[in-house]
Amino acid sequence: IMTDRLTAMTEMFEPIVRALGCKLWGIEYNGQGKFSMLRVYIDKDGGIDVEDCAEVSRQVSAILDVEDPISGEYTLEVSSPGLERPLFTLEQFAQYIGSEVKIQLRIKFENRKNFGGVISGIEDDEVVLIEGEDKLILPFELIDKAKLVARF
Repeated sequence: IMTDRLTAMTEMFEPIVRALGCKLWGIEYNGQGKFSMLRVYIDKDGGIDVEDCAEVSRQVSAILDVEDPISGEYTLEVSSPGLERPLFTLEQFAQYIGSEVKIQLRIKFENRKNFGGVISGIEDDEVVLIEGEDKLILPFELIDKAKLVARF
């Protein structure tokens, strides 16, 4: 159910974020009762600043007040995806081929939920991951969370 709501919110927020000169990177919802958090990630060439976040937050808040897609209390946070950016779409995975990533699946695949390695490609609707000596092919629809690993 939440996936459908996130998709609906993406469709609601996308035009507003774009009109403000940014791109909608992704949306996460963490339901924890009154400590629930709706996180909206935005990005743009040259990076995001506090003003971008504040303006997107104001506009998105207005939409949320009208549309009310989430019942109960929650906090809205608008931020840049940062260096260890979460990946939400196959296009984003494709953009970061050659990068190290941590992936958590919704259900076990080969008796595991957590994987880490280098994105080596996209085949159909699957992410190809090199983990040590192994080449893993993970179905995109099984991916619950994925984020880049920053190396310094």
